[in-house]
Amino acid sequence: MRRLRKTKILATLGPASTEPEIVEKLHLAGVDVFRLNFSHGEHADHKDRYDTIRALELKQGRPIGILADLQGPKIRVGTFQDTSIILENGASFQLDLDETPGDINRVSLPHPKVMESLEVGTNLLLDDGKLNLKVTSTGDHTVTCEVITGGKLSDRKGVNIPNAIIKVSALTEKDRRDLDFALEIGVDWIALSFVQRPEDVAEIKKIVAGRAGVMAKIEKPAAVEHLEGIIELSDAIMVARGDLGVEIPLQKVPSIQKQIIAMAREAGKPVVVATQMLESMITSPVPTRAEVTDVANAIYDGADAVMLSAESAAGDFPIEAVTTMSDIAEEIEIDPIYRKMMDAHHGLLEATTADAISAAASQVASTISATAVVTYTTSGSTALRASRERGETPVLALTPSLNTARRLAIAWGLHCVFTKDAENFSDMVEKACNTCFKEGFSRPGERIVIMAGVPFGTPGSTNILRIAWVGEKKLNSA
Repeated sequence: MRRLRKTKILATLGPASTEPEIVEKLHLAGVDVFRLNFSHGEHADHKDRYDTIRALELKQGRPIGILADLQGPKIRVGTFQDTSIILENGASFQLDLDETPGDINRVSLPHPKVMESLEVGTNLLLDDGKLNLKVTSTGDHTVTCEVITGGKLSDRKGVNIPNAIIKVSALTEKDRRDLDFALEIGVDWIALSFVQRPEDVAEIKKIVAGRAGVMAKIEKPAAVEHLEGIIELSDAIMVARGDLGVEIPLQKVPSIQKQIIAMAREAGKPVVVATQMLESMITSPVPTRAEVTDVANAIYDGADAVMLSAESAAGDFPIEAVTTMSDIAEEIEIDPIYRKMMDAHHGLLEATTADAISAAASQVASTISATAVVTYTTSGSTALRASRERGETPVLALTPSLNTARRLAIAWGLHCVFTKDAENFSDMVEKACNTCFKEGFSRPGERIVIMAGVPFGTPGSTNILRIAWVGEKKLNSA
C-alpha cells in the first residue's frame, strides 16, 4: 500500500472504532499510526484493539504504528454539597485539603503536592479556563483566592495552573501501571502527558529502556520554556493544543505551534500536531473551512503527522474524518508553495557521515530525477535523517527490525518495508531495486539512490551512497 502523501495520520481508537472492519477501513482511508488513549477504557479494551491492529498489519503486509497515550496527573476540585455553586467576580474563595463537600466559600483541592506549589499571585484556571482564580494568601493546607472570572463551578472540574511548576511527577501510579501494560503488549510509542521539564522525559525513558519511542506532549507553559531540553531527550514531540490552549492566551497558540514544529524538525525528531483538528466532524460529515485551514497550516509547517482524537474515537463519521485529513494532505503537498517551504528549511547538519550522506542523497536524487531514495536502517536513525530533509523524492526505509519499521511509520515521507538485511554489496543493490519495483515506486530503466552502511547490520554505520538502475534482469530474478 503506497500513500500518495508524505504527512502521516494518527487516529485514536474508541467506542466508534473498535470493530475490526472499522479499524481496517480507517487504515485503508489513511491511518498510519493508531492511538490508544489510556485516559479511557480498561486494559482489556486496549489489548483487544492492539490485537485487532496487529491482525490487520499481518493481513495488509504493512507495518502499522501503535501509540499508547498516558493520562498524566489530572488536577480536579472535590465535590459540593449541592453539586455546584456560582462564584461571583471579586469574591473570596478557599481551596483546602478537607474532602468535606464544599460550598460557596470553599472546596477541596485534594492534591497536597499541588497545594505546596501554589504561591501568592498564582492563577488557577477551572473548567477548561472558564473560571479564573488568583491566589491572594497561603496557609497550612489552605489557599485563599480572589475570583477574577466567576461562573458555575460543579463537582470534580479540572484545574489548570499555567504560571507555576507543579511539584508532581508526570507519571502517576495509574500511569505506571498503564505504562507497564503498554510495554508488555508491545506498543511502539509512549506519549507522556503533563511534561514540564526535561527531567520528566528522563524519568520515563529510564523505565522504557528503549522498548518503545517516547513522545513528549507539549501542553504546559513550563514545557515551552524548557522546549530545547525536552526535545533533546525525547524521541518525538506532540503539540497537544488542548491544555496548551487553556494555559496560555489563545492568540499565542499558533506561534508556539510553529516554534515547536520548527525546533523538532531542526533536531530531526518527528512532531505531531493534535487536538480539535476536525472537531466538527464528530457530528458532521464535513469539516468547517477553518478546520481545513488548520490542518493545512500544520502540513505547510512541515509537521510529520496530524492527529484525530474524538473524531475517530467517538464521532459519527470516523472514516470520513480520516479521508478528509488525507485529502487535505495530498492537496497541500502538490502545491508549489509547499515544496518551496520544505526546500527553504533544512536543519544544520551534524558533523557525521550519516548526516552528510542523508543530505547528499536528497540532493543527488533531485538532481538526477531518481524515483526513490532507499535507506537501509536497523535502529531507524538513518531513515529519520532522510525524513528530516523533507525531500521531494520518496524515501523507502528497509529494515530487518519489525519494531523499527512500526516506529518509523510516524515519520514524514517514510515508506517502511520490513525485510532481511543485505548480505553483501550486490545483494544490497538488488534488494533495493526489487523493493522499489514491487512497492510501485520505480519501473525498469529508472534510477534510485541507495544509502547503507558497511559492515551490513551495524547500527549507525551509514557510509555508502550509491546510484543504481532498476533493471529488467534483476527484477526477473527476484
